Amino acid sequence: MFEAKQIKQATTDKNAEEGAARFQALKAQTSQAQKEENDKELLEAEKVLREGIVSVRDIIAPAAMKIESTFLQLNDIFLRTIFVVTYPRYVSIGWFAPIINESLTLDISMYFYPMNIRLVLKQLRNKVGTMEAQIMADAEKGAPRDPIAEIALRDIEGLRDSLSQGSEKFFQFALYITLYAKDKTELDLVSDRIENLLGTQLIYSRRALWQAEQGFNSTLPLGNDELGITTNMNSSPIASSFPFVSSELTSDQGILYGINRHNNSLILFDRFSLQNANMVVFATSGAGKSYAIKLEVLRSLMLGTDVIIIDPENEYQHLSEAVNGAYINVSLNSESKLNPFDLPRGIGGDSKPEDILRSAVITLKGLIRLMIGNVTNTEDSLLDRALIETYAKKDITPASDLSNIEPPLMSDLEEVLLSMEGGEDMALRIKKYTEGTFSGLFNSPTNVKVNNQLIIFCIRDLEDELRPIAMYVIVNYIWNIIRSELKRRILVVDEAWIMMRHDDSAKFMFALVKRCRKYYLGVTTITQDVNDFLTSPFGNAIVTNSSMQMLLKQSPAAVNLIQKTFMLTEGEKYLLLESGVGEGIFFAGAKHAAIKVQASYAEHLIITSDPRQLLEIEQSKKEFEESMIAEEK
Repeated sequence: MFEAKQIKQATTDKNAEEGAARFQALKAQTSQAQKEENDKELLEAEKVLREGIVSVRDIIAPAAMKIESTFLQLNDIFLRTIFVVTYPRYVSIGWFAPIINESLTLDISMYFYPMNIRLVLKQLRNKVGTMEAQIMADAEKGAPRDPIAEIALRDIEGLRDSLSQGSEKFFQFALYITLYAKDKTELDLVSDRIENLLGTQLIYSRRALWQAEQGFNSTLPLGNDELGITTNMNSSPIASSFPFVSSELTSDQGILYGINRHNNSLILFDRFSLQNANMVVFATSGAGKSYAIKLEVLRSLMLGTDVIIIDPENEYQHLSEAVNGAYINVSLNSESKLNPFDLPRGIGGDSKPEDILRSAVITLKGLIRLMIGNVTNTEDSLLDRALIETYAKKDITPASDLSNIEPPLMSDLEEVLLSMEGGEDMALRIKKYTEGTFSGLFNSPTNVKVNNQLIIFCIRDLEDELRPIAMYVIVNYIWNIIRSELKRRILVVDEAWIMMRHDDSAKFMFALVKRCRKYYLGVTTITQDVNDFLTSPFGNAIVTNSSMQMLLKQSPAAVNLIQKTFMLTEGEKYLLLESGVGEGIFFAGAKHAAIKVQASYAEHLIITSDPRQLLEIEQSKKEFEESMIAEEK
């Protein structure tokens, strides 16, 4: 009995232990499963969090969107979609260019759905049969002919022929334009503007009504056409809708200025075909402005145009030697002399002696002010009378025959001023140009004979103080030549900012640019100091009176002034900052394009300004001359 109780108790204890063990095992298993489930949930939550942080869609998505019947609002931006519903019978090539060239923010989507040609031909055949039957029925009834129906019939027959021959394809074509604006009023104005532009070409459009969201989605770069508004059209008119257009600056006449960087076409242009033949060139040092102008000069010479150049840095001597031009070095020790008192013969309306003499006195007054500094009103009046008396001293009056005269010299003016009460001070200041340090420059008769297609005046060896004065005298001398004989000419004024620093020389330069057109002259103004040039009121006037402009690489300090003066876009501004040598923007009248100046190998050897290459050329010349001498011996 006792043993049986012991066995029963032992069995009960064993079952209890096993149950406890199973319970602990189940509890541990449940805890592990719960932990794994929790870890899984944490991983999922972290994954969702990370996706929300790094997703591009979440970054670019608007914070709020409001959908109205005719427009959509994304944050503070209003937008509307316009779709084309009807085209005219004929559309010209590039009809879409005015829309693209508008200074508006817009998205454009085009959808092309190819159609089965066999099915289209069958439908067109049925349409032709119906139209012919209608025309014949009208004729039998004695009704007047319907020109519209007859033209439509001919168009369909022509389309059938083109489709059958495989020269045309047939599509369903959808065109959507989404416009953006800052407010509702501006959006309405922009919409009217685009609709009017389309309407002028008989292309009718509609605004997406109650489908603003679908219209916006259709112009997103996703390729989803949610509007589905198409027009049947063959490939030729569809090709004319191609939206990617670029500026063309190619004409039948003129010279090659460079390569159009938009489409690799040639920029061929005749500067004399514009309203005026003037040109301005702005660039930093080393950007290739002299290279570009020397290339233009070389190609203009081949077409028979005379060229006159003012060279401040001896950059054009190699070009002169290559084409056998006249190279005149103007300096204190040079044998070449220019008399500022010379008079032109005059042509056209300037042929009257009194007009020529009056113009010469005005020009000389500006030169004297450059030479002696500012003058008072009393001195100005005295100087005017002294100049007239100086010419009269040589029997040059408004009644004289100017074809056979001997112009006075600067020393003659000095003598006249000394003889006049109140003129002693001006005479004293002029003395250094007649007897002093600078006497060898402007106090001698002109001995320069210019009878060449290319004439270059070099002022490199002049002191900085004399450069503005020398450029003034040279330009005046050139102006006298131009007024004496009517020929097609180009005048190149390099480093024109030197003349812009003084009001008198700037006025003279502006007057030259303004009047040169009637003498068949084009003035090219080159400068690297943009700020000095454009901050002068006469500099801005010169730009306004120049139909051609070439802007090459610009410095960050000057590019904002350039952008404001030429009304450049931000893209064009950065193009000028990042351009390489010989690259920039070329303006001709109302058109402009990005340009790359390109020369042939032979042209490059003539016009290069690279000192290393110039030394190599000189070395080659020297070796060639030595070999020729050796052969002769």
